[in-house]
Amino acid sequence: MQYNKLLLISACLLATLFVSPLVQASEPPTILSMKERAAFINKITELRVNTLMPSLMKQHNTDMWLLISREYNEDPILKTMLPATWLAARRTTILLFALNKQGGVDAYAIAPYKIGNVFKKGWDKQTQPSQWQALNTLIEQYKPRNIALNTSTDWAHADGLVLGDYKTLMANLPATYHNKIISAEPLAVAWLEQRIPEEVEMYKHIVAIAHHIIAEGFSGKTITVGKTTSDDLVWWFREHVKELKLQTWFHPSVAIQRADAKSFNHEESFTNGYDDNVIQAGDLLHVDFGITYLRLNTDTQQHAYVLKENETSAPNYLVEALKSGNKLQDIFTNQFAVGKTGNEVLAAARKAAIAQGLKPTIYTHPLGYHGHAAGTTLGMWDSQQGVPGDGDYPLHLNTAYSIELNNAVFIKQWNKEIRIMLEEDAIFDKSGVWYLNGRQTQLLLVK
Repeated sequence: MQYNKLLLISACLLATLFVSPLVQASEPPTILSMKERAAFINKITELRVNTLMPSLMKQHNTDMWLLISREYNEDPILKTMLPATWLAARRTTILLFALNKQGGVDAYAIAPYKIGNVFKKGWDKQTQPSQWQALNTLIEQYKPRNIALNTSTDWAHADGLVLGDYKTLMANLPATYHNKIISAEPLAVAWLEQRIPEEVEMYKHIVAIAHHIIAEGFSGKTITVGKTTSDDLVWWFREHVKELKLQTWFHPSVAIQRADAKSFNHEESFTNGYDDNVIQAGDLLHVDFGITYLRLNTDTQQHAYVLKENETSAPNYLVEALKSGNKLQDIFTNQFAVGKTGNEVLAAARKAAIAQGLKPTIYTHPLGYHGHAAGTTLGMWDSQQGVPGDGDYPLHLNTAYSIELNNAVFIKQWNKEIRIMLEEDAIFDKSGVWYLNGRQTQLLLVK
């Protein structure tokens, strides 16, 4: 299928799926075939290299970016650049990006095999038996002022050059270039966090798929009250994702809060996991769930209420509790501004929320090629005073985030405090923060 046709399909889907506050499509969102997915991924990679890479390399004053990986020990960033039909690097795979005199970027693969259509072949084994000699020929051709390598202290995603490959590179690199080596960290993070318009459009659809799966899981179709356990539901999510020919990037979790004497320890649950309990009428359910599709990831947390006999809606005290979570979301996202660091946004949002009587915990993270992605970290559940390093990184436009947080609410009718734990995927652009497929503003109901 041609890429333009894929975009047309996506546009039609989005016209019916993307509304606010939250889409619940009556029919499952369309999922592309494997062949169609490959066509989309390859075209996106081409667009990103041709339209995004030149501006990023100029912005970060980088003449040449070098990525080196051996098979099955891939640099996390190199994996975002391989063709869709490549599930791993092959032997030693070297990718090189060089600014050219026309202001664009030339992309080369110094590898024993052709790597898609984005990269020019940079090694002819017949004329250059040494792969490293082929690399040096290209370096001498461009004579870069600097050569960026993927080394980083704050982001594992940008620290993909392993010691063995670094030693081999330095042993073969002409001595005149040894002092031109720099860290690619700012460029690498920018590559991972920036989304181009075509990705954003498809991202809406991807999040709609995740929302639809959650709605199906939190329903009488899946849950038999008094029989189904929280762990049964967890494994239903895993199995159902496989049935849809999709992947999860982490094991889902399902938590139950109810009117009993047991307190809900959020921090302990983060550390040790949730107990397995039989789902009963009157329970407040919570799920943490994410999928990987077209190389992009979702990360969502929503709540459902299990109706008691003769109930047609959730109790008002739970409805109001959810509203408090939405209020915290608004307070938090209203603090987003270009140039503000994650720690600055976190501190301002917590101060404003506490002043309005909320009990907030904020732990929002970037989202994209990785679930816990590179970019601005805005708190962690156990670091509410700020996160050194990636929390000091400033916000940039056209970036995606999992707006993850919770608000503690005392429920008088249950005589205890509960947590409204929400997580919705959003884009930060010149219009502000907006949710890719809306957000949960009403409890899902299990009849």
